[in-house]
Amino acid sequence: MFAGRYFSIPIFCVSLLFASTAFCQASAQYHYDFDSTCRKAYDEIIRLKLDAGKAILDAEKKAHPYNLIPYFLDNYIDFFTLFFNEDPAEYQRRKSGQDQRLNLMKKGDEGSPFALYTRSVIYFQWAAVEIKFGDRWDAAWSFRRSFLAGKDNLQRFAGFQPSMMLQGAMQVAAGTIPPGYQWLSGLLGIKGTIKDGMQILDGVLTNADPFAQLFHEEAAFYFIYLKFYILNQREEVFEFIRSQHLDIRNNHLFAYLAANLYLNNQQASFTEQVIQKMNTDPEYLEMPVWDLEMGYAKADHLDPAAVFYLERFLKRFKGKFYVKEVLQKLSWIYYLQGQPEKAARARSRLLQMGNTETEADKQAMKDARAGRWPNALLLKARLLDDGGYFHEALQMINGKTSSSFTGPADQLEFAYRLGRIYDALNRKDEALDVYLTTIRLGQHRREYYAARAALQTGYIYESRGDKKTAVLFFQKVLDMKDHDYKNALDQKAKAALERCGNE
Repeated sequence: MFAGRYFSIPIFCVSLLFASTAFCQASAQYHYDFDSTCRKAYDEIIRLKLDAGKAILDAEKKAHPYNLIPYFLDNYIDFFTLFFNEDPAEYQRRKSGQDQRLNLMKKGDEGSPFALYTRSVIYFQWAAVEIKFGDRWDAAWSFRRSFLAGKDNLQRFAGFQPSMMLQGAMQVAAGTIPPGYQWLSGLLGIKGTIKDGMQILDGVLTNADPFAQLFHEEAAFYFIYLKFYILNQREEVFEFIRSQHLDIRNNHLFAYLAANLYLNNQQASFTEQVIQKMNTDPEYLEMPVWDLEMGYAKADHLDPAAVFYLERFLKRFKGKFYVKEVLQKLSWIYYLQGQPEKAARARSRLLQMGNTETEADKQAMKDARAGRWPNALLLKARLLDDGGYFHEALQMINGKTSSSFTGPADQLEFAYRLGRIYDALNRKDEALDVYLTTIRLGQHRREYYAARAALQTGYIYESRGDKKTAVLFFQKVLDMKDHDYKNALDQKAKAALERCGNE
């Protein structure tokens, strides 16, 4: 679906369309009533206070058994629980809830735009969950059903803001499907463009319609995520977070989003700050992912405390996504600490645990099987660069040249890493020189350095307004074959080409 260091899923809610007595003509008539009690439950759930939300919903069901909204909001609880914690036992216990809720939603008034909208959201949320548990084919069909239900709903109720929000996000997702998976989008009948999807989302955010206002936070979540990962407009994203005064202390969903974005924007120290300042009341959903993010932030500053957080994550987490990447990071920290036996044990665990569903896990598995440890100096520079400690990273390799390293892989990595550091320090011309060297030396190799260097080169020219040159480098990314992170880099290049008007 969406690319990123960690997959973050957009959220939804359902609201009352008509407040007229037509919905309450008879006590036995199923209806969609997002009343004040449901709003309160939703507010708790969206902050990841799931038990508090469930208690409110249970009371609402007893008071108004024919209101469908509480049952719809139950799906949020299942979604957040399964998506973040990936417990297989919980998946088996809860997965029957999808069909039960879909059938229940069909009992509501088909003349309401919420009849199809609720089903569309349920399909979408379960598509994300099914991906997490390896049911990729089921996930693809769930996504298709969500897409088509939403499209049908907008044909019946043009301008219905909740559906506009959901369809806008899905259009962007469809518009970024890498070339290697275009056959799947054709088979499933899913089409969309980044430009159209973002325009729809922007329209929801700026619309004075009551439903647009009610769904403003959901639209903001989509908007932030897609603007960061797809449009690559990162500074604008953080300015948007500040200007919208998003509560990243008491809303753990937004705290997760902010911490994750900072980590992916080479600002590890800000990730630490977000996690440290969060409301730590025990009523929030317990999520091992906080240990993962703190562990990564610590590792990116070569802090030995990373070991504590990463080991605790592995002990508590019951899923398979990112496990191999975490073990790779853990092995690197032990390796840099001069503890080869612990490093080797972490690598051995890597070969046995987790899965290779993500590009990062796949790469970790490949590196472990190769049996080669990275150059320690280059590894330290890489981690510091990832964390945003650019001056420290540059100091680490100061005075070195490609000839300081043996073997073409290390020489290529040195050139690429120097380019990324120069790029981050706004020494763009120097970065371009090294990027071009990286492309020339590595465009026919399996390492990802040349493709990523071409992508970064395109970004620099795009930022300078030279879209013609930028397009050449984005296309070069797509033209490079059989390298690491191929699909992830192709997705970024495809999105960039569309931004530059070269669909």
